[in-house]
Amino acid sequence: MTNKIELIIFDCDGVLIDSEIISAQVLIEQLLPLGVEINMAYVQQHFLGCSFSSVKEKLDSAFNIQLANSFEEEYRIALLGKFSTGLKATQGITGLLPHLAIPFCLATSSSPTRTDRALNIVGLDRFFCGKVFTAAEVENGKPAPDLFLHAAKTMQVAPQHCLVIEDSVAGVSAAVAAGMQVIHYQGGLHMTEATSQAIATTYPETKIMRHWQDFLQLQPKLITTNTNKAQRRI
Repeated sequence: MTNKIELIIFDCDGVLIDSEIISAQVLIEQLLPLGVEINMAYVQQHFLGCSFSSVKEKLDSAFNIQLANSFEEEYRIALLGKFSTGLKATQGITGLLPHLAIPFCLATSSSPTRTDRALNIVGLDRFFCGKVFTAAEVENGKPAPDLFLHAAKTMQVAPQHCLVIEDSVAGVSAAVAAGMQVIHYQGGLHMTEATSQAIATTYPETKIMRHWQDFLQLQPKLITTNTNKAQRRI
């Protein structure tokens, strides 16, 4: 990371919020009555970081199934129900965000409704008012760079001065394609050795962060207050 960082772009699911296990469980349950049997490992290998339209395409290709138009809405309703009782922010993120010294935003493959509701449930919405970008705003979702480039352009920061924090292969690929600096966040409860190894193999120079406390060591200049005070908060 040699360029000056002027903007941090957070992924949402699996980075700001620990949602990936919940999302996978709901998808598995919704597909079972349709005769599609998949497990958590399959979801993580094939769908992590992807938009719902991409997930539908992959399901059609792998299982030769055309999901009903109502499937996505039924899935989202079931998911938000689970979110309301079980969703949490990733450990330490609430303590970090108030101490960031530069602008930040989020760019997610999730829908606007799901993202807004999730941030509200975990209490992170106050940090991202007017700074949420979703795959609905671009033609191509991750791993294409479109979403990150759209976020950077809107925030008026050149791509090379952006730092993306991502958990998925699709997300890291999108950041690299956008010409941005990237950190692979491995602190989500869904993270597996296979996912970590896939990114390490494909992008061996990518920095790793296993807890938000690690951000203080990786990017101390991006913290606005006394490091010891920030450390205690995270």
